[in-house]
Amino acid sequence: MEEIINSLKFDASGLIPAVVQNIETNEVLMVAYMNADTIRETVKTSRATFWSRSRQEVWVKGATSGNYMYVKEIRVDCDCDCLVLLVNPAGAACHTGSRSCFFRKIEDGKLVEDKELKAKSDIFEREQAVITDRKANPEEGSYTNYLFDKGEDKILKKVGEEAAEVVIAGKNRDKDEIKYEVADLIYHLTVMLVDNGMTWDDIYAEMERRRK
Repeated sequence: MEEIINSLKFDASGLIPAVVQNIETNEVLMVAYMNADTIRETVKTSRATFWSRSRQEVWVKGATSGNYMYVKEIRVDCDCDCLVLLVNPAGAACHTGSRSCFFRKIEDGKLVEDKELKAKSDIFEREQAVITDRKANPEEGSYTNYLFDKGEDKILKKVGEEAAEVVIAGKNRDKDEIKYEVADLIYHLTVMLVDNGMTWDDIYAEMERRRK
């Protein structure tokens, strides 16, 4: 690790820019700065850790909001003076609540918000990122880890139970009940996908194939 850090070209303040990109969608989420210590911490914890230039302190993305960036890969550019962090985001990247800090664009000489980008939800991917992290980094008391510990049969049993609850909710024609039970089913389906080494992208791809 030290050999790699020594090869990087930090600026006069000991910092290097880091572009954060969603590993699943390739969308650029944010840009921040890292120093040698925060790079080491990021590699150690798999959670994106930066140096805040405004506060002059270490900044773990998501420490207060819960919107962690789970780092899956770090890339170094040809000049060794810029990094790209490929992440699974557990929430919005921007303090405004947008999934990306780059929700504005120049259009007809004006700076305008991309309303479609701000409105589009990536909750499936965020839920998936947290569940994937729980499997890789178990937390005591986590229901997700309880399911993984119990194994495939327990996970599939819960999927079946939740599917039956959705059927009952639909029969009752209760919108609040339907929302609640469908959300439960989606959560357990996500656990099942992660347990099988799959993501929602696999499902999206199959749905796109069917449309064609």
